[in-house]
Amino acid sequence: MKQAFKYLYGPVPSWRLGASLGVDPLSQGEKICNFDCVYCQLGRTRVYTLERKSYVEPEEICRELNRLPTAAVDFITMSGTGEPTLAANLGRIIEEIKNIRREPIAVLTNSTMLQYQDVRDALMNADFVVAKLDAFSPESLQAINRPASGITFEHILTGLKKFRDAFRGRMALQIMFIDENKDGAGELAALARDIQPNEVQINTPLRPSRVEPLSRDTLAAITPRFRGMKAISVYETPVKVGVKPLSGEDTIKRRGKV
Repeated sequence: MKQAFKYLYGPVPSWRLGASLGVDPLSQGEKICNFDCVYCQLGRTRVYTLERKSYVEPEEICRELNRLPTAAVDFITMSGTGEPTLAANLGRIIEEIKNIRREPIAVLTNSTMLQYQDVRDALMNADFVVAKLDAFSPESLQAINRPASGITFEHILTGLKKFRDAFRGRMALQIMFIDENKDGAGELAALARDIQPNEVQINTPLRPSRVEPLSRDTLAAITPRFRGMKAISVYETPVKVGVKPLSGEDTIKRRGKV
């Protein structure tokens, strides 16, 4: 029987994380972000913000985790209805979850807030941080990610490098390839070599999106650009089978995971 959760969703099968149990630290019923990516499965951003504030108390999330039925989970993943680092208490949420669960914690971030020390500090207890970098220039940032005013390409690169230098966990750089940035694969590979993540995740929007995904052949032609780095591709990495969600399908859909 499916459970009614407000903050948890899944587990969902993830090509990057196996059986991923989602935790939404925003959970306001609407997307809250500082990007309006052209490919976002959640649709257009209506609430643009750079302000960090607490949306959900860690105790509420832990209460839901404590009544979670037994399930095979590979990662507990901070994601959901927007940019999780906009939750000012994200560090506390991670800490409280680690007190009651043994699974490693992943955070999916668009990298915009990594320029700030308090955000980098909040992520230090995470086990795996997947940081987005779709743009290879200020112009491509505007075309693909459509950031809130005040976010610049240089700020994102600076934040990624500072975080990589300080973080002792595992870090991936995720690149969502679409028509607008496929010809910039060489530049993105050069940026990735400078940042030196543990792995590069080569992605294209296979979930419902306003833009078409690149073909398997096109993505296969991009992958060699990242030679010398550990690079995994969405088309070549099998999705874990047999993952059964405990939350209702509508809960998962609200997070754009189906």
